[in-house]
Amino acid sequence: MKLTYRTTLTAALMLTGLGLSSAHAISLDEVKQRGTVRIAVANEIPFGFMDLKGQAKGAGPDVAQAIMKRLGIENIEWETANFSSLIPGLQAKRFDMVAAEMAILPERCRQILFSEPNSSYGEGLLVQKGNPKELHSYEDFAGGEHKIAIMAGADQLEMLQALGVKENQLVTISNNADAISTVSTGRADAYAATGLTVNELAKKGKNVELAKEFTDPVINGEPVRSWGGFTFAQDSEDFRDAVNKELAAFKKTAEWRAILDDYGFTAEDQEQSFNKDTATLCAS
Repeated sequence: MKLTYRTTLTAALMLTGLGLSSAHAISLDEVKQRGTVRIAVANEIPFGFMDLKGQAKGAGPDVAQAIMKRLGIENIEWETANFSSLIPGLQAKRFDMVAAEMAILPERCRQILFSEPNSSYGEGLLVQKGNPKELHSYEDFAGGEHKIAIMAGADQLEMLQALGVKENQLVTISNNADAISTVSTGRADAYAATGLTVNELAKKGKNVELAKEFTDPVINGEPVRSWGGFTFAQDSEDFRDAVNKELAAFKKTAEWRAILDDYGFTAEDQEQSFNKDTATLCAS
């Protein structure tokens, strides 16, 4: 499969392009006629990222490549964008699909279309080496003064708000790469992200670590777990449905499990991906 790589413009330009973008739906036939599908990632390991050779990697891109091959689409044009720019980019038709394992949430479902879940994953916390403030959960920030960093557009914001964390305790960063310096310099006492993301960041920063004995947040009596899927513009039902059909078949293969294994998704994560459907997650 031939892969090409093109970096997207800034979020501001993407938003400006909303008024200029094509209004027609993106169908499977149109993508096939074009000969190329445009897929975006947010450079977040292990969900979707570009390696040093400019190759798309991660649970999202690897599965997306297998699906595109099954659909008879030979060429993929990969684009990168800040996480907060992915939804505006879809709405502006700057790309056809996102392979970032974006969590399926009701608010997002009102803006874009989701495939059925490709993955499931829990939460984590990046702290300074030795965890001097003994932070082991998102609840540790409720009713206190500790500051916690989150990525712009990430669903950890809603979790922390639901737990009663105050606005002045939140430090917003534009991407995961900034989390290590934000925590190690004390700008924030911790960084909230998925456990998989935090584990990868901890490997890269000598002054930070994954909070041990971490417990997932409990909201409305339920432990928080996310289900990630591929995303599309609201009027791209035909293309989404075609991806869903092949995704359902691919998830029955050993190849799908091997991909998720390679990127650190546990057997529990994989099994959990079958336990919720998108309609339920969008309505919850």
